[in-house]
Amino acid sequence: MKGILGAICGDIIGSTREFNPIKTKDFKLFKRKSTFTDDTVMTLAIANWLIEDTASESILIKQLQYWGNKYPDSGYGGRFRNWLKEIDPKPYGSWANGSAMRVSPCPWVANSLQESQKLAKLSAIVTHNHPEGIKGALATSDAIYLAKTGAGKEKIKHHIESHYSYDLSRSVDEIRTNYSFDVSCAGSVPESIICFLEGVSFEDTIRNAVSLGGDADTQAAIAGSIASAYWDIPKNISYKSINRLNYDLLNVLVNFEEKFM
Repeated sequence: MKGILGAICGDIIGSTREFNPIKTKDFKLFKRKSTFTDDTVMTLAIANWLIEDTASESILIKQLQYWGNKYPDSGYGGRFRNWLKEIDPKPYGSWANGSAMRVSPCPWVANSLQESQKLAKLSAIVTHNHPEGIKGALATSDAIYLAKTGAGKEKIKHHIESHYSYDLSRSVDEIRTNYSFDVSCAGSVPESIICFLEGVSFEDTIRNAVSLGGDADTQAAIAGSIASAYWDIPKNISYKSINRLNYDLLNVLVNFEEKFM
């Protein structure tokens, strides 16, 4: 299985390590408290927007607010929580990785890289209109689009480095040594992409991301969203993740896959 489920699996696996960081790849993937967080809720909000109308900013905002308010305790940042309550919400200049964590449905809908970029930018700028916030969403969505259309890792790496000036030359081991919790796109998206580039499978990519000891659920969601365009998600991981979704969230996932996959 491929698709946006990769972000959801990464989120759920990383959920128990966001505030209990580890610096090893040797850990149990699913724990009793493993659960979906804001990464999953917002990914599926973007998916539902794309199901309804890919061109409408008002529907995008409506979906983000609807799902965010339906699941208010999923771990949103403070400014986004305030945005969810606003009657006439405006972007607030965020450079954080929330734009990248939710973007994965966009490249799966798109029929060209340019269309993917247009959707990804729109998905970001209603909240994350800082250049770094937009860049994080675009770099993630480009990597997914290229992976889903058969590009190799070297092509993906070169594209991201040349278009977004991210340093992807480091290894996971090098990053892990001094890495800590960082919610900025600039300080978390390149590292997440490296986790995919160095990974040898979907599961290995997720283990790389969690082992950095940073924003584990979001970085595993970002890395997982790229990895699931490159490899199939193992059945045991997809099964355990799907079983942790509430019915309404699962329904969006199914509807998205039926329409676009």
